[in-house]
Amino acid sequence: MSTPESAPAADGAPASEPGTASRHVRLRVDIVLEIDDPAALTAAAERRVDADEFMPAEERAHARTAVQGDPSEALSYLVEPFDLVRELPGVELVQAAWSSEEAEYDPDAMEWDLDGEDDDEEDDDDDENGVNGDRV
Repeated sequence: MSTPESAPAADGAPASEPGTASRHVRLRVDIVLEIDDPAALTAAAERRVDADEFMPAEERAHARTAVQGDPSEALSYLVEPFDLVRELPGVELVQAAWSSEEAEYDPDAMEWDLDGEDDDEEDDDDDENGVNGDRV
């Protein structure tokens, strides 16, 4: 009797052997924020830009203009992914990317169903019909 081969991971890399853990994990987080004081947010972002001793003067001027004109840009200068994992034992941040954008928010719209409740119900139906599992 042969043993099934491990399916490749979503990124194309070989999957971990059974019983072992991958050394790298991609953590995706969606956060919806309501900005109720854009002036305070902008001021905080400007302070962060001004305090960055490694930012060249030309880039600093561009950054200040960006945060003054767009609250989502201000958030990008204030949110630091490293802060999310800094205190976690046994974890080292290898790479991070983030962005922010203004969005029309409707909590009742399907696109904002971040917990995936409706998707789970569809997956359960697929499982019963043999699409995702061995049952037919």
